[in-house]
Amino acid sequence: MALGPRLDLRQSQSLVMTPQLQQAIKLLALSNLELEAYLAEALEGNPLLDAAAADSDGSAGDPEFMPGGDVSPTEAASLGADQALAADGGTANDLDVDLAADSFHHDSASDNVGLSGSGEDIDFDSFAEHEGTLHDHLLAQVGERFSGIEAIVAGQLVALIDEAGYLRADLAELAAQLGVPLALVEAVLAGIQCFDPSGVGGRDLAECIAIQAREADRYDPAMATMIAHLDLVAKGAFPQLKRICGVDDEDLADMIRELRGYDPRPGLKFGGGGAQAVVPDLYIRQTAKGWAVEINSGTLPRLLVNRRYYSELAKGAAAKSKAWLSEQLAGANWLVRALDQRQRTIVKVASEIVKQQEGFFLHGVAHMRPLTLRQVAEAIGMHESTVSRVTSNKYLSCPRGLFELKYFFSSGISDMQGDGAVSAEAVKSRIKAMIEGEDAKAILSDETIAQKLSAEGHDIARRTVVKYREAMGYGSSVQRRRQKALAG
Repeated sequence: MALGPRLDLRQSQSLVMTPQLQQAIKLLALSNLELEAYLAEALEGNPLLDAAAADSDGSAGDPEFMPGGDVSPTEAASLGADQALAADGGTANDLDVDLAADSFHHDSASDNVGLSGSGEDIDFDSFAEHEGTLHDHLLAQVGERFSGIEAIVAGQLVALIDEAGYLRADLAELAAQLGVPLALVEAVLAGIQCFDPSGVGGRDLAECIAIQAREADRYDPAMATMIAHLDLVAKGAFPQLKRICGVDDEDLADMIRELRGYDPRPGLKFGGGGAQAVVPDLYIRQTAKGWAVEINSGTLPRLLVNRRYYSELAKGAAAKSKAWLSEQLAGANWLVRALDQRQRTIVKVASEIVKQQEGFFLHGVAHMRPLTLRQVAEAIGMHESTVSRVTSNKYLSCPRGLFELKYFFSSGISDMQGDGAVSAEAVKSRIKAMIEGEDAKAILSDETIAQKLSAEGHDIARRTVVKYREAMGYGSSVQRRRQKALAG
């Protein structure tokens, strides 16, 4: 057979990750706060997008502003690949809630205005200005106490104090850098150690506690000796401490009570600034018809497509300008549809989580079931990676508190029959209850806890108890025994 060039037409199918699909996947993984920043950028870059308040409906019926659902035949040709996103769209039934029987959560403080004649419905404390940082607090005191070269040295020392209130610097090295005598740096540090909060400026734990003892007028020789031997206090070596300090049992107990009243990290009461509250992405509440899942739309603007503005700009525009406008219109329509699909997907996944973990929402963590991403994905007919994206960096608020969606996924602990019907979180909760309820004279060892869990029907090894205990921040039985002894 002779070889020669020829042309063939072949038809095949392949999966292509279009830019629109990639962006839709990215939107699905964003939290509400991250999505808010993304939408602000989109509103700035697309002139055909407008934002309305989340609870406004006055312009929804205006032909000038459309939510992006209807497209005219002349505009349909410019939409291209984003039609695939809308092809599998849903209805609003997924978010259907009985408005007459149920009350919705308030997404912002302004939602409460007008609910009553008085202003008691608004928590004005939430608008209070946050306290300054520890460095700001110390610098304000530097200006009141020092001046000249001393103020410069004090400013350098304050800059080297960490958030816990400890000075992490070598005074001799600092004096050499500033070109001042070491005695001056030490004198300035002594002044800083008199600042508020008490104990700030200490170079180690012993010095921090000693500063507080001096201000409380409790720094006698016996207390000074105890502070110098904090390692013995941590070990619970009370007989040795009595001998070193020269005190009896009553005086030692009084000194330990005084010691426990001091703050080992005085700077942490200021923190690094205002605390950042976690904003829930979903609200879960129980109604007469079951569990209702509601998207928190209070942090998101409602996007509208300004079609009248598009028509005015398109009149008499050049071909290149019309092509650009069509591209912007397609992008605006796609973004509105992508946001709607994102919300429906999140509600669908969250509803299945609530269904699977109903025992938790009704009775608490002890009734949590083992759950995997695959189980939820198979139940709702989605891919496991989609469920993973939905549950990343998102939180739900329910009557039991605020929880990350990932919290509801945990491995299972086998019972004595090998069914694996108990969640690891439920076992952790039981271990926590045992430790917090133990008697100071009968501290439970890890082996004892494992035996108690086995008696309750949980097949768990001692090393698993150790792993869970350490993950929850509890010390060993020896450490807990010392802590109980110090607490009296």
